[in-house]
Amino acid sequence: MKDLTAALEERARPEGLAWLRETSAAVAADAAALRTKFAMVGRKVGREPLDPSADPADVWAWTVDDAARVLLLLAAGERAEAELAELYRFGDAAERRGVLRALAYLDIEDRGLGLVDDAIRTNDTRLIAAALGPYATKHLSDAQFDQAVIKCVFVGVPILGIDGLPERVTPDGARMLAAFVHERVAAGRDLPPEVWTVIDQYPSAEHIAAIEAELQSPFEDRRAAAERALSYRNVQEQNA
Repeated sequence: MKDLTAALEERARPEGLAWLRETSAAVAADAAALRTKFAMVGRKVGREPLDPSADPADVWAWTVDDAARVLLLLAAGERAEAELAELYRFGDAAERRGVLRALAYLDIEDRGLGLVDDAIRTNDTRLIAAALGPYATKHLSDAQFDQAVIKCVFVGVPILGIDGLPERVTPDGARMLAAFVHERVAAGRDLPPEVWTVIDQYPSAEHIAAIEAELQSPFEDRRAAAERALSYRNVQEQNA
């Protein structure tokens, strides 16, 4: 919390910080104030990256309004939990990200997993990234975590940003991702190089052999896709 406050003080406009302090006091007095104030955060405090060196296109990067919304929820204390579902359900994408970012800071055990699951089911890359923070790492089952990794690769969320990788990789997760990579190669499609960070935790000889076999495919696009995929693996091994 101190880190978020300090970062906001450096990045947010003075009038935005004043609004946040006033609104935090209102929320502390009555958590229901979140219902009207939560949507106003971006306009009042700002929407730029919290880290000035961050790429605005980076789906993993926190924004000023992310941090401000987390602080507002923390101001509500234990009463924040009762507001989460409605704030998420009726919020826009930025408001939903704020709720998801806050989960790791709130003492709600696994009761926020429904929100995480909903976010992962979308195709909103920023929402998925916001869902896959420390809270998800702690509370998702192995099977749920494995599926989340696959979803990230499918929609284009860089998986190295997922909290808990590669430590939470399971043999099943590595195998499923290797099978998915083979499907992509067989379709002549490219894939992100970082998939090998997961696959090579528990390399599946069967699926890697299937990818290598595509080098002999009669179809040029499949051969080219296999060459690219395996070259990414070679680079990964050299840098290990």
